[in-house]
Amino acid sequence: MKIDLPDMFVQKMKLLLGEEYEQFIASYNEHRYYGLRLNELKIKVSEWGSLPEDTQTYQAQIPWCESAYYYNEDIRPGKHPYYHAGLYYIQEPSAMVPVELLDVQPGHRVLDLCAAPGGKSTQIASKLQQQGTLVSNDIATERLKPLIKNLELAGVRNAVVLNEHPANIAKRFIGWFDRILVDAPCSGEGMFRKQPAMIEEWNSYSVERCSNMQREILEELALMLAPGGRMVYSTCTFSPEENEEQIAQFIAQHPEFSIVPIEPKFGWTSGKPQWVSAETKAMLDEEQMQSIAGTIRLWPHHMKGEGHFVAVLRKQGEPYIPPQQADQELSELRIAWPEPFHNNEHNRYQSKPKAKQAVQKQQSKKPKTTEINLQMLWQQFQQDNVLLTGYEPMRAVLIGDRVFVQPYELPNLDGLKVARAGWMIGEIKNNKFLPYHPLAMGIRPEEATRVLSLSPDSELLLRYLRGETIFVKEEQLQINGELKCNGFVLVCVNRFPVGFGKYMDGMIKNELPAGWRMM
Repeated sequence: MKIDLPDMFVQKMKLLLGEEYEQFIASYNEHRYYGLRLNELKIKVSEWGSLPEDTQTYQAQIPWCESAYYYNEDIRPGKHPYYHAGLYYIQEPSAMVPVELLDVQPGHRVLDLCAAPGGKSTQIASKLQQQGTLVSNDIATERLKPLIKNLELAGVRNAVVLNEHPANIAKRFIGWFDRILVDAPCSGEGMFRKQPAMIEEWNSYSVERCSNMQREILEELALMLAPGGRMVYSTCTFSPEENEEQIAQFIAQHPEFSIVPIEPKFGWTSGKPQWVSAETKAMLDEEQMQSIAGTIRLWPHHMKGEGHFVAVLRKQGEPYIPPQQADQELSELRIAWPEPFHNNEHNRYQSKPKAKQAVQKQQSKKPKTTEINLQMLWQQFQQDNVLLTGYEPMRAVLIGDRVFVQPYELPNLDGLKVARAGWMIGEIKNNKFLPYHPLAMGIRPEEATRVLSLSPDSELLLRYLRGETIFVKEEQLQINGELKCNGFVLVCVNRFPVGFGKYMDGMIKNELPAGWRMM
């Protein structure tokens, strides 16, 4: 594999690495490494090896993430039904390091600032275990679709997705987050082997331009982190200006922050205080200067992964310690519902104002006034189809016709660009609640009234995943409770949900959305 690297980059790395340069440059002629990380919202590490299928293919564990495995390039885990069940996320091995160092605990409030396409957000959600709050943000509108889909595929209930500038988020969330992750926009030098196309973009994403963006981002994040909170700053570049220099400047200007030293293991190497500029060194005392060595660099010639830099920062103060899950009782999910309203009343949760022509057309129809009672409509659906359980209270909001459930502790989001207001569980149509696909992906078989569990190699399962109608006998369904067979069915692969179908007298009408089907 031959990669043509920019001359300026080559000269820079020769200067930085000295005698290590030849070993470093030789790594570009080696194949990249592939990894997948289990989604522990759905499956535990102990369960993975006991699945009836051959999972030994993935048994080379990634040392810094106990729920992750290397796999060979010729394997295609994205084609397996387990992928469609959200059992794992395909992720570059080094990219798993920042979240592992964030020390997320169930119940924490977490911000993933530059979240798309969602690998790190799903990793955070896996550690939260549906408790606390995850705010996933990305300023690039075109990157929101994969972020939202990956969160929904993973079955995440306690996340909202924003499309905002950090300064606007800071106005609403001052001192609110226990944990913040910023995988900062950078010059991308560490990704040249994985994504050779990044080489062509390298000049346009100049080091100076990226350094300025990173500095502005860190200033806003400093406001949002709670006392005693932890922030992880990471990049996928080798540039000292975006790494050691950036962190040195930040702690010089924010004495309330200190570096949490990271042990250089697994082939990681310590950060380089000597790469900090003389101007910035003059702003630091000796202890602060030496603490830069507590950051880490991931070099492709030292470990099985791509190039990264990671720093862990702590803010002064007493940290919030969330209650242990073992001390809480899993019970029916408590949801706070809006008060009943009439369909011709102003809905404060409307996400987009309607065009003037659309409003005039709607008013000319003079629809019959109907009272909308969201709680009652949900309960009518729930009593025949699902029984949700959880540890923490949630709040339901209506945006247009769509119903979202979000963490009860979440501040008011009015005025922010909200891409997903929470767990999108369904819609109100003809004064009925109709479930959406994310509801199916976010529940367990025990929470569904009717379950159809199929093996990964089942022709019925493959037909379902292709969006086809399937035919099954009543005795193939598992009915939880004394209810009729007809109604919504949770279709599963080995009891891992892949979507809803609607059963009627031996036929299951496929409810899998077009964009979720196996091609």
